[in-house]
Amino acid sequence: MAEAPAASRQQILPFAALTASYCTHAGFFNPFLPLWLKSLGLSLVVISVLTSVQAATRMFAPYAWGALSDRTGERAKLLRYGALIALVASAGLWFPGGNTWWLGAVLLVMFTQTSGMMPMTEAAVAHVVSQGGAFDTKLYGRVRLWGSLGFMLAVLGAGAWFEHVGMRSFPLIVSLSLVALLVFAYRMPDVKEEHHASADAVSQPIGPVLAQPAVRWLFASVFFHVLSHMGIYSFFSLYIDSLGYSKTMIGLLWAVSVTVEIGWFFTQSRWMPRVSLTGWLVLCAAVMVFRMAATASMASVLWVLVIAQALHALTFAAHHSACIALMSHHFPGKLRGRGQALYIVIGYGIPGVIGGLVGGQLSQHFGLASVFWGTTAMAAVACGCAYKVWRMRHPAGGAAPAAAA
Repeated sequence: MAEAPAASRQQILPFAALTASYCTHAGFFNPFLPLWLKSLGLSLVVISVLTSVQAATRMFAPYAWGALSDRTGERAKLLRYGALIALVASAGLWFPGGNTWWLGAVLLVMFTQTSGMMPMTEAAVAHVVSQGGAFDTKLYGRVRLWGSLGFMLAVLGAGAWFEHVGMRSFPLIVSLSLVALLVFAYRMPDVKEEHHASADAVSQPIGPVLAQPAVRWLFASVFFHVLSHMGIYSFFSLYIDSLGYSKTMIGLLWAVSVTVEIGWFFTQSRWMPRVSLTGWLVLCAAVMVFRMAATASMASVLWVLVIAQALHALTFAAHHSACIALMSHHFPGKLRGRGQALYIVIGYGIPGVIGGLVGGQLSQHFGLASVFWGTTAMAAVACGCAYKVWRMRHPAGGAAPAAAA
């Protein structure tokens, strides 16, 4: 018994390395893609459409990859294939030519691969840290914090680099980050999960789980919560750039959010048991309302913006851990890959497309601050949905809730 935790840590090291390399790539790519597109002379509407391509691929790619990984169990091989294709496709960024359709096609191929990588990794990690039927938040946090660290170092380095060199080197940085991702994908253990051995690996239907009211409200809360976050993901860099912040400061502000995220993942085993998982959904959504309102109204005040970014520890890190644990609870075993994929599709795919396209129109007609007032409203809706999930698990005068929620 005493050796089990050490063995588990050894088992998750390749997943931590892959998570770190994936998030390092995301740290180079996601915050600075809008600024690179802006440097090409594209309009805000076109930029919003192109940045929405990632979210569009999350509407189909994660579930397709997740179902394939559930059927075959070959997550390591699928991760390698995805990283390789994304790397080859990234060469297309080196020759943008100002052609919107060409850039859209290149991003579509890249994102179709990379958007399926994290759900497969998360499913594999959730399987490893859920041995014995309980989700180990401490062990999961240790894996996830390496991803946050990779993102923070990337966004800090990229901010300083692009400030001095300019955005023309963006395609090269992206390709180099994908080389690192491919290397760590090949270091993943090439082992199939035991429960995939039978031919009926995906015969367990997912419909009965989705028919549960608590699961439907859970997905609704995730949808609106992440839709609120789309203001940060797609428009934050453009917004504070328009307010006169330097690219170095943009990188630093992104780094603030990731620093507190790392702190949360490292210590979350101390805090998560104090509130039920569904209670965390409510708390995180309520904090999200405050964060978005502060960003919309007082982003020109640096210390307010720093505090708003620091709330990322709750609005993303705590919320994400609670969601992964709840998905593992509702979608165990043979449903795990599809459950994690649905979390990405409903939480990041559909909201990403809506947020990017609607946000582009709002910013074009009413200014970038209007995007964050819209996301404030979405956070309020998420809070209401999360409260509904919490109330279903904690009925007034009812029986004690299940420990998992």
